[in-house]
Amino acid sequence: MRPPQVLARFREYRLGEIGICSVVAAELAYGVAKSRSARNRSALEMFLAPLEVLPFDQAAVWAYGDLRASLEREGQPIGALDTMIAAHALSVDAPLVTHNTREFARVPGLRLENWVTV
Repeated sequence: MRPPQVLARFREYRLGEIGICSVVAAELAYGVAKSRSARNRSALEMFLAPLEVLPFDQAAVWAYGDLRASLEREGQPIGALDTMIAAHALSVDAPLVTHNTREFARVPGLRLENWVTV
């Protein structure tokens, strides 16, 4: 896993302590499918194996609707998938680990962690 500091942060947690948004997992699967690489698929399967893939449930659905409407009213929209990811994190009261802090910083109340720059 690159960069190495991200792997180091992962190792600070026990099995089951880190989850991944189902939307993020789906986007990763899309990237793998696009690559047509069995090696990439295997790597993604290994990456996802210890993680809980969190379903985009009803709470996330309503958080998404509220967040997207609010960001559009404020003239600060972000991409639809990023809005779903942010809403999901808000709905489960979890920090969002991302290197894309610039886009997600527009989301009020969203706690961000950038493991690349630590």
